[in-house]
Amino acid sequence: MNSKLGTNLTPLNTYRTEVDSGMAKNVYSSENYGNRTSTTNPDEIFRKGSTTYYYSTKLFPAKIRKEVTQLYNFVRVADNYVDAVPQDTEGFMDFKKEYYRVRDGNKSDNEVITEFVDLSNKREFKTEWIEAFLYSMEMDTRKSTYEDLDELDTYLYGSAEVIGLMMNKVMNIDSNANDSARYLGKAMQFINFIRDIDEDLDLKRTYFPVEDLEAFGLSGLTRGEARRKPKQFKAFIRSQIHLYFKWQKRAELGFEFIPKNMRIAVKTASDMYLWTAKEIYKNPFIVYDLKIKPSWSKVLLNGLKNTVKAYNPFNRSRIPSSLGKEKTAL
Repeated sequence: MNSKLGTNLTPLNTYRTEVDSGMAKNVYSSENYGNRTSTTNPDEIFRKGSTTYYYSTKLFPAKIRKEVTQLYNFVRVADNYVDAVPQDTEGFMDFKKEYYRVRDGNKSDNEVITEFVDLSNKREFKTEWIEAFLYSMEMDTRKSTYEDLDELDTYLYGSAEVIGLMMNKVMNIDSNANDSARYLGKAMQFINFIRDIDEDLDLKRTYFPVEDLEAFGLSGLTRGEARRKPKQFKAFIRSQIHLYFKWQKRAELGFEFIPKNMRIAVKTASDMYLWTAKEIYKNPFIVYDLKIKPSWSKVLLNGLKNTVKAYNPFNRSRIPSSLGKEKTAL
C-alpha cells in the first residue's frame, strides 16, 4: 500500500482479498446492515460505506449530520444489496417491500428504514425522488450496459441526483439551488464510476455508454482492452473526466445558496472528489491497480481550509470555484 499524508491508495488485489475473506463484509454484504437493530451503530454503516463522505460530514452541525447519516445509511444499505458478490437481489426486493410497509404506517425493527421514513416525512422528500432511487437500484439487478448517455441519465438521476435534492431538503436550501444539487450528485457519482471501473467489471457492469466507447475505438473497459489500446483508453478516461468537470462547474454555482456552517462540509466532499478526478486524469491506468481515495487527514485539512475561507472577513462574497484553471492545469 502506498500511503502518505493526504493520500490513501489501496491496491485492488488487497481490497478484493478483504472482501473475499469477509473482512469487508460490512461494506458489501446486506446481511450485516439490511436489518439493523438498535445495537448496531449507525455511524459505523456510514464510515464503512464512504470514508471520504463520512469525514466530510463531520464538518456539518450535529443535528444536520445526524439527518445526513440517516439519509446516507438508507441509500448505502440498498446499494449494498445490489453490489454484493454474489448479488443479493432477493434481499434488495425484501428491503424495498419493508420500506413500503413502513412508509404506509407499519412498525418495523429495521431502524435504517424507520429512520429514513421519519426523515423523509419531516423534510418532505418527494415520493418521486425515492421511487427514482429504488428504480435505479433495481436497474443494477438487471442491467449491465448502457447504449448512450440519455439512457445512463435515467440511472444517474435515481442513483445520485435525487440524493442531492434530498440533501437540499435536509439543509433547508432554497429550491433555486436544486439544479446545482442534481449536478453535484451526478458529478460525484460519475467519479465513482471512473474510480471503480475494475470493481464494476467484477459485477459484469459498465456504466459508460457503448456509443462513447466505440467512438474511441474501444469494445469495453477490461484491463486487456486497455492494455491493447493504451492511447485510446487514456483519451477516453480523460474525456469522461472533462464531462465531470463540466458538471462540477454547474454544481458549484449552487454553493452560494448554502449557509456557511453547512457549505464547509459540502465543499470539502466536493473538493475530495475533484482531487480523485485529478489523480486519475494524471494516470488513467491507476484505476486497475489502486482504489483511490483521500485519507482522513487530507479530508479534514481541506475542511479546515474551507472553514478559514468561509469565515474570512476579507474573502469575496462569491464562492471561488475549486476547478480553477482546469484545462491548463491538466
